Amino acid sequence: MGYKQTTRELYREAAVTPDPGLCCTTTPVWRLPDLVVPERMLEMNYGCGTTVHPRDLVGQPTVLYVGVGGGMELLQFAYFSRKPGGVVGIDPVAEMREASRTNLAEAAARNPWLREEYVTLLDADALDLSLADGSVDVAAQNCLFNIFETAPPGSANGQARGDLERALSEMHRVLKPAGRLSMSDPVASWPIPEHLRADETLRAQCISGCLPYKRYIDRIVEAGFGSAEVRSRRPYRLLDRGRYDLDRDLLLESIEVCAFKVPVPGDGPCVFTGRTAIYTGPEASFDDGKGHVLTRDLPYPVCDKTAAALAGLGHPELTVTDPTWHYAGGGCC
Repeated sequence: MGYKQTTRELYREAAVTPDPGLCCTTTPVWRLPDLVVPERMLEMNYGCGTTVHPRDLVGQPTVLYVGVGGGMELLQFAYFSRKPGGVVGIDPVAEMREASRTNLAEAAARNPWLREEYVTLLDADALDLSLADGSVDVAAQNCLFNIFETAPPGSANGQARGDLERALSEMHRVLKPAGRLSMSDPVASWPIPEHLRADETLRAQCISGCLPYKRYIDRIVEAGFGSAEVRSRRPYRLLDRGRYDLDRDLLLESIEVCAFKVPVPGDGPCVFTGRTAIYTGPEASFDDGKGHVLTRDLPYPVCDKTAAALAGLGHPELTVTDPTWHYAGGGCC
């Protein structure tokens, strides 16, 4: 049948009969003033984290959300945009769009600020978004892109493109310059064996299509996103060796990433993972001569590239900390 058709059938059933166990959301639902989330939306929260971050949503942005689920994140995005057509939800499954539309109608009855025209639902696909180039400020997807098959290792730079590469390219295309791509997906501790990757049902259930962290980030950068922030990383599922025919248990982690449509710097992308640099020398500050000025004793957020460069100086009064996998802004870029 093909993994994409298997996925559509799975979510068609989940639209009619909510399946709270379909995904394991690892992030608490936002609690915001005057925002009431209907119970059925919570039951249909088929994600592994959140893509809704208030600091991305200032100035009433236009938001694209791919894979609408029960509409909860559509509602949350609309809370911030509050304008006609401010949120565009795309899903190829008619039953899921209808379930989302019904849930949004209930949300409108319980949230006086919500207007029907704030959210537009479209029949389209992640591989062909049917939106104009540079038309949205924020694009988002939650626990969808991990389902897509990707090009094999070593096939980057136009040699071959899988569905994941096509989906990322479409997101990059519709974003405005400096626009933000907010994603939440599971990643694997090590490459998932082929016998699991070939299982269409496990792939549709957000289990067997997960990439290792580095390959996941590499695919984002290869799509043209020059900067990325890892905002959360936490356990998602454990594939035990007995049930899944593995040599050892395999931990899947839920990761939340925001990628920016900015050029990739010549010396490589800026990927923030919660690392800092701290100067403790006799001077009031330390200047590395490359635009990074560290005030004495104060942690200075740095991307992985800058962290490696500073650590490579061998300066006895510089300390570079390990990733926390929780980045909250600021720092070197």
